[in-house]
Amino acid sequence: MSRPTPVRTRSGARAGARRTALATALAGVLVLPPGAALAAGLDPAAPPATDAPPAAAPAPPAAPVAPAPPAAPAGPTAQDPAATGTAAPRDAAALLAAAQADGLQVPALDLDALTIPELQSRIAAGELTAAGLTAAYLQRIRDVDPQVGAVLALDPTALDQARASDAHRAAHGARTPLEGVPVLLKDNIGSAGLPTTAGSRALLGNLAPDASLTAQLREAGAVVIGKANLSEWANFRSTTATSGWSGVGGQTRNPYALDRDPCGSSSGSGAGVAASLAQVAIGTETDGSVVCPAATNGVVGVKPTLGMVSRTGVVPLSLEQDTAGPMARHAVDAALAMEALDGTDAADPATLERPEGVDTSFGRLVEGNGPSLAGARFGYWVLDADQRAAVDDDVEAVYAAAVNALRGSGATAVPVELPDQAAVGAGEGLALGPEFSRDIDTHLAGRTAQGAQVPADLAALVAFNAADPVELALFGQETFEAALAGPAADSPQVAAAREEARRLARASIDTVLAQGPGEADDLDAVVALTGTPPDLLSYQDTDGEPPAFTYASSTPAAVAGYPAVTVPAGYAGPSAALPVGVTFFGARWDDVDVLGYAAAFEAQTQVRRAPTLPATVG
Repeated sequence: MSRPTPVRTRSGARAGARRTALATALAGVLVLPPGAALAAGLDPAAPPATDAPPAAAPAPPAAPVAPAPPAAPAGPTAQDPAATGTAAPRDAAALLAAAQADGLQVPALDLDALTIPELQSRIAAGELTAAGLTAAYLQRIRDVDPQVGAVLALDPTALDQARASDAHRAAHGARTPLEGVPVLLKDNIGSAGLPTTAGSRALLGNLAPDASLTAQLREAGAVVIGKANLSEWANFRSTTATSGWSGVGGQTRNPYALDRDPCGSSSGSGAGVAASLAQVAIGTETDGSVVCPAATNGVVGVKPTLGMVSRTGVVPLSLEQDTAGPMARHAVDAALAMEALDGTDAADPATLERPEGVDTSFGRLVEGNGPSLAGARFGYWVLDADQRAAVDDDVEAVYAAAVNALRGSGATAVPVELPDQAAVGAGEGLALGPEFSRDIDTHLAGRTAQGAQVPADLAALVAFNAADPVELALFGQETFEAALAGPAADSPQVAAAREEARRLARASIDTVLAQGPGEADDLDAVVALTGTPPDLLSYQDTDGEPPAFTYASSTPAAVAGYPAVTVPAGYAGPSAALPVGVTFFGARWDDVDVLGYAAAFEAQTQVRRAPTLPATVG
């Protein structure tokens, strides 16, 4: 979930009693006992929310072993609000040390290159275990995340989950291809035993149960290794926010250049996967918040059709557009994650809109049965004059090379323009604030009714931020304030704006795909430049402006609720070091084929390279 405007400038079976005891003891490492704030580097003038639960509060019954939430993790303070990193690397080190003392060896793995099918093959051959794989990722978090700041919180039961996966595999076989695979969840997605904060210090007491999608991942055998940082409140608190910053998690950095913006709002999900801190991450998007950080961090990002994946248990921005989707270094891994995430949910009406017969066979993409580029017809969305003036020539060259690669693979690529985008953006912009006010009030009311220690509504969030010494240290909350003061979501003006924006967005895609009255010239998908390379990190209140946000193509698919998948296309910017992606988007419920075309493009071009975490580039 991210800024809705497409173009602008500047802008989640124990292996014996001893391991259970270890996990329980280590869980204590993940909290700050009373009086430990100074030792942990927290601002003593930045108290936790007054509604935080007492330290002895029990976790929900379904939770893995975990304590009550901390007052706040190591991270931003009033003195250093832009700090990078939380307690996750320290906690990973503690978990690893205890596991190694118990005899676990950490395997040497090229995590960046390995795909889920390759990992499953090694495990099946007895060369690797889920516990070993999880330990390798914990080691990576320990060693790398202090620089990247992608992991907001570590799940202290990660190794227990992995051992349980190994036990299940030995007794019954693998449940799915995600068996034993470490997954990072954006911290607006519920994961039992950990706070779900949306990056806000106001929600440190939000011990939410598993979101539906988290439960599905656990049922598939995945290991929820922890929570990813995000742009606080899905980048919807301020028009001058800096992507990747939250009051809980601090500043996530781009692993291709640590002084660069990671985009957002699924910033930690994108940067964490790119830096090999998990095999797969789950992000969420309202408009651009999966595809932008995926492209900016050089990974694959899937924004499914609205209703393909349940939103139950996800902190909302607007249920008219919100969805969750996977982010991965490899398209095959994203496809396997979608195989687990897809499903209907009686608690999420959007998932019940799916017609009979919709193709959800994401697994066939892994088996080599996806669509071919040869013979396919694509429309490539051309930049208009203003966009060409704003987008650097080397970025345009990457996009042109991607179009040529499609043609070189036997596809037809024709230039297209999507109509009515200004009207789509205007309608979306009018509707999102009132919808956020409605949906967050409903969400918070539901959480307080279940006993969560959280603010009651948006007005209480605004008051919390105004009193907190960290939350408004770098930028304001004018978007919150405007939503609070604006019209209701069910007002005629807002309802009409939403309906018209959705109609125009769908028509813009459907009309372009159809191309004319006959079927012979129909397009299989639209291809677009996902966005421009990341700008240098900066902050409104300390530097005078946030990072530039020059171009994005996410809005049509986001407002329409149609599928979009971004995939690495090349590199541009200083020293040609910064990732650039292209997005494939298509018709409603055509998710498998859209991801299939992106996977075929990835296989054809193979442009992605691992980040090296330079301090700067150029």
